[in-house]
Formats: sequence, C-alpha cells, structure tokens
Amino acid sequence: MRFSLRQLEVFLATARYENVTRAASSLAMSQSAASGSLKELEEQFEVKLFDRVGKRLQLSELGRQLRPQAETLLAQARAFEQALAGEDAMGRLHIGATLTIGNYLAVPMIAGFRGRYPAAEIALTVANTETIAAGVAAFELDMGMIEGEFHHPELETRHWRADELVVFAAPGHPLATSAGLDDNDLLALPWILRERGSGTRQAFDRALHGLLPGLEIVLELQHTEAIKRAVEAGIGVGCLSRISLVEAFRRGSLVPLAVPGRDFSRELYLITHRRKFHGLALRRWLDLCSESDL
Repeated sequence: MRFSLRQLEVFLATARYENVTRAASSLAMSQSAASGSLKELEEQFEVKLFDRVGKRLQLSELGRQLRPQAETLLAQARAFEQALAGEDAMGRLHIGATLTIGNYLAVPMIAGFRGRYPAAEIALTVANTETIAAGVAAFELDMGMIEGEFHHPELETRHWRADELVVFAAPGHPLATSAGLDDNDLLALPWILRERGSGTRQAFDRALHGLLPGLEIVLELQHTEAIKRAVEAGIGVGCLSRISLVEAFRRGSLVPLAVPGRDFSRELYLITHRRKFHGLALRRWLDLCSESDL
C-alpha cells in the first residue's frame, strides 16, 4: 500500500481546518511533520490535493472527489481497531442538533445512550439548521438532528418525528383569553422570532404564508430562551416548538394563543452523509432515534 492511515488523517484534518498548522495541532503532530506527510502523499501519486487561496488551503477538485473515500477508509480502519479491542468499544460520535432538539431532546437521549454504552464518547454541537447541515456535508459531524427541511445532494434526509409550533404570549396579554386569532389579529401583533436559516423560522414562514410582508417583526433572536424571556417581558408574541414551551405553559409564565386558520405542524429530520461509513456508535444512535420516534 503506497499510503498510510496517518497520511489520510493529515489530509482530512487539513481539509477540515484549511490550514496545516491547525491540522497538525488537532493530530498532536508538529507542523513540519504534517506538511511532510501531506507533501509525500501528493508526490507519491503526482497529484495536487489542495489549492492555496491566500493563507488558506482549499481542496482541489481531485481532493473534493477523494475526501468521502478517505473519510470512509479511515472510519472503517477505526471500526476494525475497535472490533479488535472488543465489542464494548463504541468509539467517538459527534452529533449535531438544532437548538430546540439540542436543548430539549438530545441531552436526555445522550444520557440514555451512555447508560446503555458507557464506553461511548459523545460530543454535541448545537446550531441552526444550515450550520448543522453544512457540518454533516463536510464530515465534521457524524449526523444531524434538524428542525427544518434541507436539500443537499450529498445528504440523506429521513423523517424522525412530528412536531408543531405554538404562538404564545405573556399571561397578561390582551389576547391571552381569545378563543382564536384570525389573520387581522396576526398582522396587528409585534413578533419576536428565531433568525432566518433556522428550522423554526422556516416553519413559521410557511405557516404564515401570504402575511409575511405585513408582519411587524420587532426582534429576531438565535435562542429560544431569549425569545421566551422577551415575550414574558411583554415586548411581543412569539412562535416556537411546543417541545420548548411545556414547562413555561405548566408554570403559567406563558400562555398559548390558538390560531385555528393556520397550520403550524412540521417534521423533525435526521441527516447523514450519503457516503459516510456507519460505524457501530452511529448505528446504535440511529437505533435510539428510531425508538424515540413519537
């Protein structure tokens, strides 16, 4: 074999960080050793895997084509090593989740997963749908749990579970006791919403199609808790997943507003890279997701 697994590690780390020094640091190598490994790999096969753009190294066209195969080879090698170490060796799993899922669903699932597989190492990244999808597409995340629909040629998307958004207000709001809001009510309200690019905002925009140009959006915030606090303070009304509002409704610090003429239902999704090798830890996590499909 004319290449080593270490060379693949350097190639993939450089692709991720677009910088040899940072790639070397992530692999606990010296910069000169990483540079030498990458140079040797290119010279052995007389290829160019990266293009230099300013101070960054970007994958060449060949590098982009080879990256998924390199990811798969390295993942299979790690799985083989884990198998040699025994069945309990689960390896490391890096999950990406959008904010509602990450804050209200993923953590209890991780606790349950670790209870079953104590040897597993799990990392969780929480961000909006676009960021999580980009991380899965770039092999930086093993899989994603997202709130919005996302189409990407390299990603496989599967339905996970149903969800719905709820319009809500502070208990002292003039419409708190209303039997239902119509379109004129919705247009008259000041709104506090998630930012564009989030799955929650995508579902909200779809639900209020036809009214969006006339809505008064007073705040756009990245965090659900910040939106809830702003609504509690009487700044406006919000619209978030029911999952994130259960405790607030129970305490009475927020109240739901019925909107019978609009459909706020949506789906939550799981995303994986089409060409990613599914190691034992990832397969077991996807099994857990199937069990929690409510």
